[in-house]
Amino acid sequence: MKVTNHLHPSPEQAMAFFAGQEDGPMCMVNLLRFKDKAAYPDGSDPGLSGREAYLRYAVGVQACLAAVGGTVRFSGMVTDLLLGEVEELWDMVAIAEYPSRAAMLEMVQSPEYQAIARHRDAGLAGQLNIRTKAAGG
Repeated sequence: MKVTNHLHPSPEQAMAFFAGQEDGPMCMVNLLRFKDKAAYPDGSDPGLSGREAYLRYAVGVQACLAAVGGTVRFSGMVTDLLLGEVEELWDMVAIAEYPSRAAMLEMVQSPEYQAIARHRDAGLAGQLNIRTKAAGG
């Protein structure tokens, strides 16, 4: 199995995802890898870790999620692995619930989200986003 972390979906991935069948509530599982040091394009906060920059984003994204009817279901630091093999563990797992694909798209296009996304970009080395649905849902 090949696993490659990315910071943003390609335009083709985003178009395919948001054009997918609308079938109600979903959870996005985020497997996150942090940079050692935050990297803001303007060079601000040079002493900040990637984790610290991402946590700035995490605080702000809660309001963005709530504005579209979503919520953070879980977030926590990865500590160790019981089963399976990976070359490197992710640093953090976060699960966000959205009422729909349209709600997620509305959130990521909002000015409020755009204002905090710089912290995400400064802190993350990459991630996987996995869409999930409740069993039977």
